[in-house]
Amino acid sequence: MAAAPSNDATPGTLHAGGKTAVVCGAGAIGAATAYFLSKKGIDVTVVEKSGVACASSGKAGGFLALDWCDSSPVGPLARASFKLHEQLAQELGQDYGYRRVDTLSLTVQESAAIKRATKGAPGLPAWVDGPVKGAAAIGGKPTTGQVHPKLFTQALVDAARTRYGAKLRIGAVEAIELSEAPSGGRKVSHVLVDGELVETDAAVIAMGPWSGRMSVISELSPITGLKAHSIVLKPPHPEKISATCLFLNYRTRSGQSLEPEVYPRPTGEVYVCGVSEEGLSIPDDPEQVLPRKGAPDILKTVAATVSSELADAEVTAEQACFLPMSEDGVPLIGQVPGVEGLYVATGHSCWGILNAPATGAALAELMVDGKSSLVDLRPFDPRRFAVRSKAFSSFYAHAMKHRAHLFLLGKYEVLLPGLEPQFDIILTV
Repeated sequence: MAAAPSNDATPGTLHAGGKTAVVCGAGAIGAATAYFLSKKGIDVTVVEKSGVACASSGKAGGFLALDWCDSSPVGPLARASFKLHEQLAQELGQDYGYRRVDTLSLTVQESAAIKRATKGAPGLPAWVDGPVKGAAAIGGKPTTGQVHPKLFTQALVDAARTRYGAKLRIGAVEAIELSEAPSGGRKVSHVLVDGELVETDAAVIAMGPWSGRMSVISELSPITGLKAHSIVLKPPHPEKISATCLFLNYRTRSGQSLEPEVYPRPTGEVYVCGVSEEGLSIPDDPEQVLPRKGAPDILKTVAATVSSELADAEVTAEQACFLPMSEDGVPLIGQVPGVEGLYVATGHSCWGILNAPATGAALAELMVDGKSSLVDLRPFDPRRFAVRSKAFSSFYAHAMKHRAHLFLLGKYEVLLPGLEPQFDIILTV
């Protein structure tokens, strides 16, 4: 049986002689890609609409886990990235809140009058004194950690600029301009930024849910946004709050079930999230993403219920962001089908901060060296959606009807999962 497609088996655009790259997006994914590309000697320009980490990377929790994605295709990427986080904490030389943490699962029942524990319950840190039960360790310092996501993203951009000469440009990416490639296909020639054409050998679309605004991506597969709400608290006694992250099974007085998360940070802040919304339109500008009325209040109540140390905390931020969601729940990382020099890295959902280092490092290897040695990129290959594009829709339907198990798209083989080998259909493009 033939092998599945592999972006990391194709000649890298920059390996073939290209020297410049434009990274569209300065969130954690774009920042990591820019860092590793510039470290390899590529002249990188990072473009972001309003500032570094202006969207979800600036409002995320920053929780890291070694093995929580093991049951999904993302598992190997997450493991590689977890290790890279530790390396980067030393390599970047900036304090952005990287540390290992303990992680607990708790059940909480909200009530009108909060009953406080008189002393720390077994298995609980002393600052957790609310009506909790069922405490269970779901992670420890060997397997879970955290960063301050905005500071982490900024550290990557700073290092790319100061050490390796990358440039940061504030502006709106309006289009990717294509031209005819020597092979007869299409290739990237320019990125249109605020009406100005920026010439480049390669471009990376790493704009989170805004990646779907680019026609080359939307024609391939939709990228949607899950709106997530969070608050940031400044407790009066941060020294009393240990490095223990909490994942809650929380029931409100009205009977609503929530799954909030509480992350103490080494900065002395405490981050609380857990209210989300699907199916909403995404504003053009990340600065226009505002929390839904009432959502921050729910999270304040959660924090106050869990801990008296958080009940009197100052609220320093009430915020919301859109997490980028792919059609099949797996990120898109690799070359955009049919366009030389154009790459995409998006759809990481709630694991964008965790998986940013390995995504950036692997994509840089693919672009410059022609192959990723860090992690197998085949599960993330954007070409997995090509068989459902308009050009292949009728052929795909025919193949499904006759239980075909293999396509040959150009020189790339795409294995269709869940189908028993019956016969091969070959399509040349």
